[in-house]
Amino acid sequence: MTIFGPIGFAAPWLLAALLALPILWLILRAIPPAPIRRHFPGVALLLGLQDDEAVSDRTPWWLLLLRMLAVAAMIIGLAGPVLNPEDDAQAGDGPLLVVLDGSWAGAARWSRQMDALGSELRRAGASGREVALLHLSDPEPAVFQAANAITTRLPGITPRAWQPGDVTDITAALPEGTFETVWFSDGLDYPARSDLLDVLEARGDVRVTQAVTDVVALTPAAYVDGQIELTAIRATPGDERGVTVLAQGRDPAGNATTLASANAVFATGGTTAQTALALPAELRARVTRFEVQAAKSAGAVTLVDDSLRRREVALIASREGREGLELLSPLHYLERALAPTADLLRGALMDVLPANPDVIVLADVATLSEGEAEAISDWVEQGGLLLRFAGPRIAASDISRVEEDPLMPVRLRSGGRSVGGAMSWGSPKTLAPFREGSPFFGLDLPQDVAISAQVMAQPDPTLAERVIAELSDGTPLVTRKRSGQGQIVLFHVTANAEWSSLPLSGLFVEMLERLAVSSASATPSAEDLDGTIWTPQVVMDGFGTLSDAGTRPGVAGPTLVSDPAGPNLLPGVYVSGDRSLARNVLTPDATLTPTEWPARIPVTGLITAPEQPLGGMLLALAIGLLLADVIASLALSGRLFGSVHGTRTAAILLAGLLALPAPQVQAQQAADAEIAAAAEVVLAHVLTGNRQIDEVAEAGLRGLSDTLFFRTSVEPATPIGVNLETDELAFFPILYWPITPDQPRPSSDAYAKLNDYLRSGGLILFDTRDGDITGFGASSPNGRKLQDLAAPLDIPALEQIPRDHVLTRTFYLLQDFPGRHIGGDVWVEAAPPGAEQIEGMPFRNLNDGVTPVVIGGNDWAAAWAVTPTGQALLPVGRGFGGERQRELAYRFGVNLIMHVLTGNYKSDQVHVPALLDRLGQ
Repeated sequence: MTIFGPIGFAAPWLLAALLALPILWLILRAIPPAPIRRHFPGVALLLGLQDDEAVSDRTPWWLLLLRMLAVAAMIIGLAGPVLNPEDDAQAGDGPLLVVLDGSWAGAARWSRQMDALGSELRRAGASGREVALLHLSDPEPAVFQAANAITTRLPGITPRAWQPGDVTDITAALPEGTFETVWFSDGLDYPARSDLLDVLEARGDVRVTQAVTDVVALTPAAYVDGQIELTAIRATPGDERGVTVLAQGRDPAGNATTLASANAVFATGGTTAQTALALPAELRARVTRFEVQAAKSAGAVTLVDDSLRRREVALIASREGREGLELLSPLHYLERALAPTADLLRGALMDVLPANPDVIVLADVATLSEGEAEAISDWVEQGGLLLRFAGPRIAASDISRVEEDPLMPVRLRSGGRSVGGAMSWGSPKTLAPFREGSPFFGLDLPQDVAISAQVMAQPDPTLAERVIAELSDGTPLVTRKRSGQGQIVLFHVTANAEWSSLPLSGLFVEMLERLAVSSASATPSAEDLDGTIWTPQVVMDGFGTLSDAGTRPGVAGPTLVSDPAGPNLLPGVYVSGDRSLARNVLTPDATLTPTEWPARIPVTGLITAPEQPLGGMLLALAIGLLLADVIASLALSGRLFGSVHGTRTAAILLAGLLALPAPQVQAQQAADAEIAAAAEVVLAHVLTGNRQIDEVAEAGLRGLSDTLFFRTSVEPATPIGVNLETDELAFFPILYWPITPDQPRPSSDAYAKLNDYLRSGGLILFDTRDGDITGFGASSPNGRKLQDLAAPLDIPALEQIPRDHVLTRTFYLLQDFPGRHIGGDVWVEAAPPGAEQIEGMPFRNLNDGVTPVVIGGNDWAAAWAVTPTGQALLPVGRGFGGERQRELAYRFGVNLIMHVLTGNYKSDQVHVPALLDRLGQ
C-alpha cells in the first residue's frame, strides 16, 4: 500500500488515469448535445436560405465539470483509497511478544484495547512475524505462532478480577530467546511490574500501549452508626468530579433492581470521595452489592456479606429482669453481646413471629402453648434459627425427658444433685477444645471460663453428632440439630452468669457470631477464621458481573482474608454454615497508583483512528454524479418534462413507489388494535389453527358480547382471536381456549406469557367441547391434549365447582352450567383448606380473587354462537328445552364475565340480605 499523508492506496497505479481528464474535457466540449427533432410544416418556407453567422452549439461548462468529477471519483475509488491506513513499514521484524495486563483496571476500556491489539496483530501478520501472547493476570506458557492464530483467540480473552501476581510465575511463562515486546498496560501499578520490565528489556526492545488513567474503584462498604459508609477512590488526582453509587439488590418479588443511590464527589486534586446511605433494616438486608454507575469494572463493585446485613434477633425470656437486679436478667448479657451487631426485637412470641426474624432466642423458656410450638416449628422449617438457653425452669420441667421435644436438639436427663435435675460439682469445670467440624472450631478458649451447673443430655445414639461444644469431662455444653431448612441450638447453661462465667467472656460473643446469631461489624482476621472452610457461592469476573460458583472447591478461612485474589481465590461471596463473607477486589485501606514508565520506554495511547476504506463511498458518488448528468442532459434537451411518454413513465414509476408495502403503516394498524383492546372490554379466543373451530369460537364470543351489551352495563367491543406466540395477552380479561386434538403446543415464551397472564388476574376458560365424556382423562383425544397443553401452566389445585361458589351468583343464580352439551363437570380453583361456613351466612368465605382457570367440556362457544345478523348459528337441544339450555349457557357466560370483571364482590356481607331474600331463606 502506498501512503500519502492520512490516505493510502491499494492500487496507486490507477491514479495515472487522472492525467487523461483534460483530454476528456476537450473531447466532451467539442461534442454538442443532440438536437430535438420536431415536425413543423412551416419549415419549408426556410428552404434555400443561408445563415452566414451560424455558430456551432457546445456543452455547458458546468455539465462538463459534473462529468469530470464523476470520472475522477470512479478512478480514485478503483484505486482502493483507505483513510488512516496502517503503516506496514513500522511493523518491524523478528518475533513479537504481546504482553497484556488484563486486569479489572482495563475492563472499562476493554473493547478499545482489543481493537488496538487486533491492529498490532494485523501489522505483525502483514510482515510475517511470529507472535506470542502473555496474559499477565492469568499467565500460561507463551508460544510463538502465526499472528492469525492469536487473532482467532481474541474474542475469548477477558479481563480478570485481580491484578498480575508474582513475577516468578510470569517469567516462567516467557518464551525462550530474544524478541520485541509490546505491553498493553491497564494504567495501574502493581508490585511485579518493575521487575518484569527489567526481565523483558533484557530480551529485546519494549514499547507500551496505555490509555489515559481514569480508573475509579469502590472500597468495601462499612456499617457505622446506623449508616452505610461508601468510599470511592481514583488513581489520578484531577478536577472535581462526581460519581453515583448504586445499591443493587432484589425487590420483595425477587427481581433484581436498584434499591437506592448516593452521590460522591472527588474534590479538586483529591483521590477519595465518600458518601453514606441510611437504609432501614429490611431494605438493607436485600442489598447484594454496591457499584459505581456506568463503571464496568470489578473494582467498581463491592459485594455485601453479613457485616452489612444486621440480623433481626427476637429475645424471649421466661421472666423479665426485676428492678435493681438487671445483671440477673436472663437477657442482659445477650442484649449487651448482640446490640452492636444485630437488630433486637422485644415482645410476645406470637407478636414477633410475623416479623419473620432471623433468630429467636428463648432464655429458660420451658413451656410453649400448642399454637406457639406449631408456629415456631413452621418458622424453623423455613430456615429460622431457634437458640435456647437452659435455666431453673427448664431444669425443673419435664420437657424432652421421655421423648425428644421437637423444639429441643436432644433429650434431657431428669434428676441429679441439683434442684430440678441440674448437675453441680464441688469445683467448676472448664471447656474442652472445640472439635473439628464444630462451628466453634479454631476459637481460643479463655482460661477463666468455668461452668458450675448445667442441664444434662440423655445418652442417645444421635447425641455424639449433635454435640458442638463440651466440657473437659465430656459432658455436652452446646447441642444442635437440623430441622428442615433451619436449626435448633441449646446452650445447656443459663444466658446469664448464674450457672457459668461464659456470658462474661469474649468467647460468648464469638460463639454467637459463629452460629450466625449476630453479624461481625468488621472483616474478621485470619486468626478469627482459623479452622473454618468457606465455599464460594457467587464469583465475579473482571467486568464486575456475578455468576454462580458451581462446584468450585472451598477455601480455608485464613486464606480467604489474607491471600491476594487470583485464579485460585476469585472475588465473590463465600459461605460457611449460615455465615457469608465477601471477598472483594479491594481492601478497605486500598489505594490506586498510576503506572509511571521510565523515559526510555516509548508509550502510545489507545486512541488510534481505525482504517476506513473510501472506495465504496467514491464509487457511489460517481454513480450519483452520472445520474445527475443524465437528468441534466434530459432537461437541456427538453425531454425531461416535455414528452408525453416521459410523463407517462414518471407516472408509472410514482404509482409503483406508492404501491410498495408500508411496514410502518401496518405496524401502526397493529398498535391501534392494541390501543382499542386496552380502551374497551374485549373478549378473546385462542387461535387453534382449525379454521372451523376458530370461526365458531369467534361467533360464540360475539353472541356472548351481544348478551352482555343488552343485559348488563358491560359493553364489550368486537371479539378478537389471539396468537399466543405474537400477541400481547394483558389487554383481555378472559381467554376462551377451545381444545382440538391436533393443535400445536405453544412455545416456552408463549407459556411464560400465559403464566404472567394468569398471575396478573387473567382467566382462561378451557373447553374440551366433548361433553366431559371421560372426565378429562387420557382416554379422550381432547382430554389428552388438554393435559398436554396445561402441564406447563401455573395452575392451582382444582375442584368441581361447589354449590356455594361465587360463579353461581355473580349475576344470575345458577346451579348448572350447560353449553351445547349438558351435565358435564366444571372445575375451578379449589377453596382454601380452612374455608368454613359461618353461622348465619349462606356461603363459605372462599377465595378472595378470581379463579385463574375454568375447565369444562360443554362446548359453550357453540351454544353462544350467532351470525353477524344475530341469529343462532348452531342448534342446541330440541324445541323449548333446547332454547332453555341455550339461555342457561348465556347466563353462565354472563356470570363468568361478571366474575372476571368484579371478583368475589357477591361474597361481601352487604349482599347477604338480598341474596337470602331471593333464595327464599
